[in-house]
Amino acid sequence: MKSYMAKPEELKRDWFVIDAAGLPLGRVASKVASILKGKTKPIYTPNVDAGDYVIVLNTDKIVLTGKKEQQKYYTYHTGYIGGLKQIRYDKLMAEKSDFALTKAVKGMLPKNSLGRDMIKKLFVYKGAEHKHQAQQPKTITID
Repeated sequence: MKSYMAKPEELKRDWFVIDAAGLPLGRVASKVASILKGKTKPIYTPNVDAGDYVIVLNTDKIVLTGKKEQQKYYTYHTGYIGGLKQIRYDKLMAEKSDFALTKAVKGMLPKNSLGRDMIKKLFVYKGAEHKHQAQQPKTITID
């Protein structure tokens, strides 16, 4: 039996909307990463960017389960000596919840040029409004 390998010119990309209000951060991120990779399509090929466009709304209402808001930190380095910074997730989610979701999804994508192309198809908004009505996105619910 021959395996089907998708070619970039054969791909048809759809648009999807996910309302993240009241959903856990990790569940939303894993679902979005799966759609961006193209794993929800029957023509999934690991070395081809076969994924769809994803719009995530209401990231300011995403929740973290357990005690993660008080115990988990987002850590980064400024590049200067002694420049290690840490921000607790309750503060990060209050100020930049769209950034937190983008970082979570980016960590689940391949760490190469394919992953960098996939993350460009993600559009994250804090509120319930988006500017992609012309693409007629389909709504996805996450259980």
